[in-house]
Amino acid sequence: MDSGASKWQWVQLHWNKLDRMEQDESLHTWLGQVEKNKTNCLRVGEKVLRGSLIYQQNFSEEDDHKIFHFYLTIDRLVTVELDWSAFTLLNQEELFQQMKRTGNAIDGFLLFLGELMNEMLSEIDQFEEALKNLIWSVRKRNETSILEQVYRRRHDLLIWKNLLIPMNEVRMAIDELDFVGVNEGKVFTTTCKRINRAMTLLSEYEHELDALINLEEVISSHRGNEIMKTLTVMTTIFTPIMAFGSLWGMNFKHMPGLDWRFGYVLSIVLIVVSTLLLYGYLKMRGWTGDLLKGKKKGSFFK
Repeated sequence: MDSGASKWQWVQLHWNKLDRMEQDESLHTWLGQVEKNKTNCLRVGEKVLRGSLIYQQNFSEEDDHKIFHFYLTIDRLVTVELDWSAFTLLNQEELFQQMKRTGNAIDGFLLFLGELMNEMLSEIDQFEEALKNLIWSVRKRNETSILEQVYRRRHDLLIWKNLLIPMNEVRMAIDELDFVGVNEGKVFTTTCKRINRAMTLLSEYEHELDALINLEEVISSHRGNEIMKTLTVMTTIFTPIMAFGSLWGMNFKHMPGLDWRFGYVLSIVLIVVSTLLLYGYLKMRGWTGDLLKGKKKGSFFK
């Protein structure tokens, strides 16, 4: 695509259609270097920016992603394997018209990055909605499965940051090269703000997820302590029953009380009284806590 009066050129290529570039030795060398590249990379030369960007990633499969390669100078932009069908919000024809009105290839590339960020910000909004639902799920039904969902969202967040950090690096590299009239231009400023907005959002979501993880860890720890405390108290309370039951369950021939008329009633009274006294002692010392109290509706500690 030639950009009209500005005279800069955008060439879009695919690996099976490289005939146009065979006469350009520098680009041919670059294409040979990046053909097998499957991950993000960036190389900064003398007023030349070369690299690869993953712009779409499946959150479940590591190898399921889309990547394009770019070669950028002040008057030429070459992109390889850029799949326009992957963009759901971007209007290709409108973007081309906007890029034609830019003064150089750097601004054109920045404009494209800005639109790519719009796509990502739209998907980040969906992540925000999922995070909001997760936060309220912790309140409404605090179950073990919630912690798994929290860590899944944490993993999704890491993938988003993994996508955005290379784009932020490209922005910093363009700033580093200090192309005349680019760094102070509106396109550069707008794209930088858009990238910064996405990075700030992800940083805030990271804080929220960390808070959720800490909350779940506190709840899990509290539950474990409550279970152990309950088992200890119950074991202690029923100790008299087990002790007297073991004593009177012996089969010795000569045992006191076998001929007592009220021995059975007396043993039951002794067991009940000793159990109540032990429970009263635990209660007085505050060792039972709120174990025997019902949980309030909406409580985190169910």
